[in-house]
Amino acid sequence: MENFLTILIFLFIGILLKRIPAFHAETGNVLNLFVIYISLPALILLEIPKVEFTPEILTPVLMPWTMLLISALAVLLISRIMNWDKAATGCLMLLVPLGNTSFLGIPMVKAYFGDHAVRYAVIYDQLGSFLALAIYGTIIISVYGNQNKKPAVNDVLKKIFTFPPFLALLAATVLRSFEYPPIAENTLKMSAAALVPLVMTAVGFQLKPRLSKETTSQLSIGLGIKLIAAPMIALFLCRLAGIDGEAVRVSIFEAGMPPMVSAGALAILAKLRPSLTAALVGAGIVLSFITLPLLFKLLS
Repeated sequence: MENFLTILIFLFIGILLKRIPAFHAETGNVLNLFVIYISLPALILLEIPKVEFTPEILTPVLMPWTMLLISALAVLLISRIMNWDKAATGCLMLLVPLGNTSFLGIPMVKAYFGDHAVRYAVIYDQLGSFLALAIYGTIIISVYGNQNKKPAVNDVLKKIFTFPPFLALLAATVLRSFEYPPIAENTLKMSAAALVPLVMTAVGFQLKPRLSKETTSQLSIGLGIKLIAAPMIALFLCRLAGIDGEAVRVSIFEAGMPPMVSAGALAILAKLRPSLTAALVGAGIVLSFITLPLLFKLLS
């Protein structure tokens, strides 16, 4: 609950700052730039080297990638049917498959399942959502970020290999066996700690109280897939495979988390419907406090 309240506080700070003339209209983009170039790479460099590979992490590792594939295909199919533009499709392609499995997900797992289950949430986040943000998120931004022309393969590859979070992922993989000097670790921790406050302030700054009819429809569909359809599909697949246990239940629970705030920062920076992005992140967090307890009850 404390993490949820913290998120809401920074969301409202962003809303209030928008009413102060001293803050430029591009303030939200500036905050997101700091996140993408400093805070997110710092978090990747800190967390990825800590991941340990053991047999029991199979379900928490495979589940997020499975749900990413299913969610992305669902968004693409609905986009074709509804004839959404490139920006809206890119926004939903980024935010629907990627969940807030760390800042919100880990405390929620701890609250509902207990301390012993947190390790599965961390694995789901680090080897699933977090890794997907660096790889899949980079690809989506490269493909959908340039809305005026169809990107060439060389352009996409160039953007991927020059994207700060992806470079941080490569560096973190290389540095797994090394310990950071104290000053470097402290710098990374302070930089990473700024991620959620900056992102949520930026989301609040760009949140619009009124959305167009089309945007409201896209918001409803996106959150319907993320908060309801995704965990139900995850549950069905696990039942179909005949697997159960704490790791499985935690994985299904994490599949029902709202859109990731860091993915929202990427979408806003790439100008993929900032108003829709802000609504997906903000409304998703609030609605998850209704859907997650219901999901846990279903899993119990």
